[in-house]
Amino acid sequence: MVKIIGIRFRNAGKVYYFDPKEYEIHAGNHVIVETARGVEYGTAIGGVREVEDDKVVSPLKEVIRVATAEDDAHVAYIREKEKDALRICREKIQKHGLEMKLIDAEYTFDNNKVLFYFTADGRIDFRELVKDLASVFRMRIELRQVGVRDETKLLGGIGICGRVLCCHSYLSDFAPVSIRMAKDQNLSLNPTKISGVCGRLMCCLKNEEETYEYLNSRLPAQGDTVTTADGRTGTVQYVNVLRERVKVIFEENEEKELEEFDAKDLTFRPRKKKERTGKNKDKEPMRSRVNRSGENRDGKDRDNRRDGKERDGNERESKDHGSKDRDRYGRDASDRRNEKAKGSANVKH
Repeated sequence: MVKIIGIRFRNAGKVYYFDPKEYEIHAGNHVIVETARGVEYGTAIGGVREVEDDKVVSPLKEVIRVATAEDDAHVAYIREKEKDALRICREKIQKHGLEMKLIDAEYTFDNNKVLFYFTADGRIDFRELVKDLASVFRMRIELRQVGVRDETKLLGGIGICGRVLCCHSYLSDFAPVSIRMAKDQNLSLNPTKISGVCGRLMCCLKNEEETYEYLNSRLPAQGDTVTTADGRTGTVQYVNVLRERVKVIFEENEEKELEEFDAKDLTFRPRKKKERTGKNKDKEPMRSRVNRSGENRDGKDRDNRRDGKERDGNERESKDHGSKDRDRYGRDASDRRNEKAKGSANVKH
């Protein structure tokens, strides 16, 4: 068994795992750790716990020390410097006429690097901007482009429910959300009602999706044919998923009658419950997160994986290029065109 401690570096940020060594660390304690970005100041999530050896990629980076009062004061000083860095960077962006929106600035704990987060519609050539900022701050400069969901997570806000945004308060990872979830929950498909502050589908649609999938598997769908206990057959007009009530239309003598029943009093062919694919299953949550134990907090691993997928896709395309146009007889597109031309010439003669 290996001892680990979960560390979070931002509010509602991802949790990274480190070796606590012999320190006694409790939930909420501040610690100093070393990551790929340098020495950083984080907050412990939960206490020290043990996991199996095969779920940890060794060696884990170690906790340097538990934060002292001087470390806390240094972090407060850094937060004030970040405000000035934002102001200076905005002035430089305006000076260079770049179409980018600056979101946030972040200093590393050891003052070796300052990161600027921004959004933009496309790719931005900020090489001159980086040179200008480096001459002002005299340290490493990193500009990172983020999406609209990450922008909302960094800035925060209030949702239509009246509460602080989930992504800013507790949601560490963005779960995939689809319009199918809104349909399963019988919600209005009006984009203004099911979209969040970021303009994307609301993350909270994912919260009750599993419950609705289970209930829908026990209920008929709208338009299905059902049979009542007294043998009448009708068509489902409306389904109340949470109450498990069904409204059924009966047609008798060219007249329509609408009645409401409990789903358990009706006979129908139940829908198949959606099976959760391997992508959605979190079979090894500790492995996926421990693997990222501060080894590369700047996202380079993710970029490398994405680049690797693109390279693999290009290789597949190049390998299949000579065979994907062949028919079942082994003829490629040029052979078929030649045969077709010969056939048309024979017809003309």
